[in-house]
Amino acid sequence: MSQNAAIRLRLAPAFELKSQTWADKADNRDNSDYFVTMAERSEHRQQSPSAQSLTSATEARGLEALVSRAARAGKGPAPVERWNPDFCGDLDMEIKADGTWFYLGTPIGRMPLVQLFSSVLRKDLDGKTYLVTPVERVGIRVVDAPFIAVEMNVSGSGDEQVITFRTNVGDVVAAGPGHPLRFVDEDETGGLKPYVLVRGRLEALVARAVMYELVGHGEEIDIDGKTMFAVRSGGEIYPIMPAEKLKRLSA
Repeated sequence: MSQNAAIRLRLAPAFELKSQTWADKADNRDNSDYFVTMAERSEHRQQSPSAQSLTSATEARGLEALVSRAARAGKGPAPVERWNPDFCGDLDMEIKADGTWFYLGTPIGRMPLVQLFSSVLRKDLDGKTYLVTPVERVGIRVVDAPFIAVEMNVSGSGDEQVITFRTNVGDVVAAGPGHPLRFVDEDETGGLKPYVLVRGRLEALVARAVMYELVGHGEEIDIDGKTMFAVRSGGEIYPIMPAEKLKRLSA
């Protein structure tokens, strides 16, 4: 068994959410205008004042309408770290371990809507994840990480190497200062779960196929007098495991 093959990851495959409505026509990767389109549609579809509140919304369009006003059209995540609204309770929304978003027990099938919600996510010091707007903060459930890293690219080599990830909701981050990688032992399987910090305290779990590609760029590096199997990115070194442990797994 090769060294890289010895590192096993127990993950469900990344789930690709797909839109079933007018949003299919929007480019869910590169078209920054879809936020504007959603905002326009949302305003036209509001039915009552109750749709203005995250906690009183009874269907996804109420959430969409309010969040679309908080998000900055086409400019990426909203400045949620600067907002300090009151906590308004928990919402029946959950992000599963495979990255699938559920609302009221039903998968959210529209990628632009998922991307919109992801733009106002924030994880606080209490360990909970919230949807945050200027006027409300509501808790949601996250089984593992809120995002999944579904693709990676490597440029350069040695100290100049940079590993860039794309998440299932369209974030692109280069591992390095401000976006560290970490590797967590999965005791029940003997494998590893790699994470990359996307923004704030929000991380992306590296999908299994991407994880194998990632460790393929690993090398033995001396860290504080101990030989570690590690990867480099953005001038930083991220240890995966002791080289001795990897040799035992490869035997």
